[in-house]
Amino acid sequence: MNPAAAGRQDPPTYTLCGPDGKPYPSSTPGTLGGHRRGRLYGRLDCPSALRAVARGPYATHRVFFPDEATAIAAGHRPCAVCLPAQYARWKADPESTGTP
Repeated sequence: MNPAAAGRQDPPTYTLCGPDGKPYPSSTPGTLGGHRRGRLYGRLDCPSALRAVARGPYATHRVFFPDEATAIAAGHRPCAVCLPAQYARWKADPESTGTP
């Protein structure tokens, strides 16, 4: 074993969703979480998402975004629970920020 490499740890790699909806590796974690099938995004501490993750299969469809613009570009809508203001804007004009 290389002594110089013995104490070195590789930085963690996160999988984020890009504006095209495809996953890519990142050295920084996402700031928003979403659901691939539900096509929605929200805060990482969203109580609704945390309950769904605890129930089980939701986690297999979980995606992460670096920012809101990327989530919208990927076709996701804001969560009504943790992002009520963004959701209200989306609800008033779904074409402006994501898809229904």
